[in-house]
Amino acid sequence: MATPDLILKGGRVIDPSQAIDGVMDVAFTGGKVAAVGRDLKAGPATEVRDVSGHIVSPGLIDLHTHVYWGGTSLGIDAEDFCRLSGVTTSVDTGSAGPGNFAGFKKHVIERSEVRILAYLHVSFAGIYAFSKTHMIGESKNIELMAPREAVEVADKNRDCIVGIKVRVGLHASGDQGTAPLNIALQVADEVGMPLMCHIDHPPPSYEEVIGMLRPGDVLTHAFRPFPNAPVNSQGKVKHAVLDARQRGVLFDIGHGKGSFAFKTARAMLANGFMPDTISSDVHALCIDGPAFDQVTTMSKFLCLGMPLGEVIKQSTINAAMALKRPELGSLKPGSAGDATILSVKDGEFDYVDAIGEHMTGKKRIVADGTVVAGKWWHAAEAGKFAPVKAG
Repeated sequence: MATPDLILKGGRVIDPSQAIDGVMDVAFTGGKVAAVGRDLKAGPATEVRDVSGHIVSPGLIDLHTHVYWGGTSLGIDAEDFCRLSGVTTSVDTGSAGPGNFAGFKKHVIERSEVRILAYLHVSFAGIYAFSKTHMIGESKNIELMAPREAVEVADKNRDCIVGIKVRVGLHASGDQGTAPLNIALQVADEVGMPLMCHIDHPPPSYEEVIGMLRPGDVLTHAFRPFPNAPVNSQGKVKHAVLDARQRGVLFDIGHGKGSFAFKTARAMLANGFMPDTISSDVHALCIDGPAFDQVTTMSKFLCLGMPLGEVIKQSTINAAMALKRPELGSLKPGSAGDATILSVKDGEFDYVDAIGEHMTGKKRIVADGTVVAGKWWHAAEAGKFAPVKAG
């Protein structure tokens, strides 16, 4: 191993991609993970950070965010968000469409110190009217669908575009039903990319939507409240949902302003149906609640009884696999040099879902710091994790 640029010393490393859960060091060289092991040796110029008493995970991936700050009314600042929630890869899901993606890439993605990937919206201008005063579903007007332009833009930007996004439901697509989804699926087929589909109130129904999705496609807002919940009135998972999972459709949380309910989550978990990925769907209307951020969304599942390792798995390697980016979400040598330093606090914590139900949890996951591209990027408190030696 070449002399490391940075070593995180003595943390509890939880890396589900390698089935690792134990106290050890993590070394980074040249922007990549170099090694995970005990008593890794530093060189004269190695920066060493003592993270003992904390958890070191692969860099967290938030599979559903809206970070076209300044370009859309729902966009937030990606770097501010990532500093607070330990996210090293923020996946924007359809803020921009083919008509305005160039601005998103030039002014936000390329300037960001954290990684931003994107699902390109099939609607020409993406989600262009989502605010406290203007709420216009971009899929209501079928003339806004831009399949030819979406294919061209997605194909030219494969470095940062990972899939195609569409929103269907009463609020997003009005009386258009599954027509926008059908167009988006054609685009996804043409460019060979997965699709992420938003669902809100019917029409169309949950069953109609997941019945159209292909293996590897993502249904976001998967644990949404009634109507269009994935469970029936007896609290059992709907047969169409089980069939879709068997077929390879992926189920993402996408908490957001109105798309996650504790009641639904309790029923799904009681049936042994865990989400594939946990994501916040953070945007301007939910960053101050009820979603807040990625670690708060993860904390809700921890308090609902999901094991910590599984919560981290769904926010790291599972998300990386959904993105078809295996170099992310892992601390395997050669992987992207991203890591998140976490702690789990004990106490009495108030959590709220998207329909106003409060839950008192005894745990909270806190993001304490991040490593981005092999370099120490952020600590939540000034002076925390100061270098312990330099060679």
